[in-house]
Amino acid sequence: MNKEKLVTSGIIKSISEKQMFPSGSGKITFRIESGDEYNPLWEFELFKGAAYVEHLDNFTKYNKVGDNVTIEYDIKTNHYTGNNKDSVFTTLGAWKISKVEGFEAPKEEPKEELPF
Repeated sequence: MNKEKLVTSGIIKSISEKQMFPSGSGKITFRIESGDEYNPLWEFELFKGAAYVEHLDNFTKYNKVGDNVTIEYDIKTNHYTGNNKDSVFTTLGAWKISKVEGFEAPKEEPKEELPF
């Protein structure tokens, strides 16, 4: 399977509170606005096992709403078959977040009104 690097950039619009699990692992979700015409809002999950949960604190320490970032990510799916349901959940799992200086999401241009 040819695995290409998945990368996007945008402005952080929201960062969730850290969610902890009984196993000691945790996750944070965050949203960026990419400025793309059709799908400008992306939500990523940052999941860390118990041994690396302090990385979540570092993320919130060094990244704030309004920051310009580049995210390298994987597409993750989980198959759930409990409660007589057969569902697949897909998430964008961020594994590298870098600040980008000078990146600005494109602004929407005003639409001209036609004279007729």
